[in-house]
Amino acid sequence: METLVFLFSFSALGILYAMNTTPELQEPYVILQVGVAVLVVVFLFYFLITRGNPPKDALFFVFAEFSFTCIIDLISALEYDGIASGFMEFYRKTGEPYLGTAYAIMMCYWDGIAHFIMYLMMISRITDRKSYRTLGLFWAGSLSANMSVFIAGIVAGKYGSDIRPAFWLNFPFLLMPVWGAIKLFTRPKDRPLIGGYNAQHAQSMKLIWRPLDLLLVLLLLAAMAFTILRGLVALDSPLDACSIYLKQYEPYLKDPVGYPRVMMLHFFFYGLPLLGAFVYGLLKPGCTWMSDWTVFLAGGMIQCQWAHIGASLHPRTTAPFRIPDDVFWCVLAANLLYAVTPILVAMRVHSNPYFFLKIAPFPGQTGLPNSEEKDTKYKDK
Repeated sequence: METLVFLFSFSALGILYAMNTTPELQEPYVILQVGVAVLVVVFLFYFLITRGNPPKDALFFVFAEFSFTCIIDLISALEYDGIASGFMEFYRKTGEPYLGTAYAIMMCYWDGIAHFIMYLMMISRITDRKSYRTLGLFWAGSLSANMSVFIAGIVAGKYGSDIRPAFWLNFPFLLMPVWGAIKLFTRPKDRPLIGGYNAQHAQSMKLIWRPLDLLLVLLLLAAMAFTILRGLVALDSPLDACSIYLKQYEPYLKDPVGYPRVMMLHFFFYGLPLLGAFVYGLLKPGCTWMSDWTVFLAGGMIQCQWAHIGASLHPRTTAPFRIPDDVFWCVLAANLLYAVTPILVAMRVHSNPYFFLKIAPFPGQTGLPNSEEKDTKYKDK
């Protein structure tokens, strides 16, 4: 099935070419109508071909549908970078002009490559009746962060006064990952939540005797400090540290397109509490929720940082907002380390989960049960 989805997704090129060469299909409201019609037709196509053996998971249709749109996003990025042509010139003018920003181009690359691969992998797992819960949570975090920053950035940035009807086509891509995340979070976990002797041994060790966990705690604390600093910059804090960082290190945070500002506020209000929760989870044994939320945040963080780093380096970002040459490697290293920290925590949780399991009682752990019989209970005489 994943092969069919892969091949059918490229039929999007034919639709784009037809619209690009037909002036009647290039009016703003016509673009919206055609977009909705295409989404419906693609859904009906997959619904009809699977009627004989319907998938057990409704998310199959979401992944198949979004695979189709991944090709559109990839072509959009390639056209703006001058690698392809002849498919989306009309969309630049009357569709969504903000797709030409550096952030949107990097976002489209991520969707057209990373998300496309994820969709095919998850479709393959669904077809084979296998679990994809962990990968699904990573996708849900990635696409939720992607679209929430994108939509809010459009409204809050310089394109907020030039919103076209095609803007509303973005909302299914925001709502579906939220719905998918709810479904995946409520499903049974792939691994057991209760451990025995190994879990008890792992949880008896103090942090000082767990050097990897100690390193991850330090990285998380550094990531929290970095999040606070950039969040205050986005909030126009008058602190000297914020002014220095904005002017000398990351002027891109004030790019008028609005995306970097919105992203920093997302990290500040949503990412920061989760980073703090992960520190708690590495200190307090038995936090079974760590296996899910670390993967979810890792997906969101890597997507946002990919778009943020790429946009700050992209030629479409004007020179005053790019990283200064004298601090280039310092800022790049800080952003890369910030991106991989949640991934490292997620890998730690999944590779050796004993510290994060509940401990099951076993013989000899809790002693003999209390009994009211006289020969098993001492009484004062």
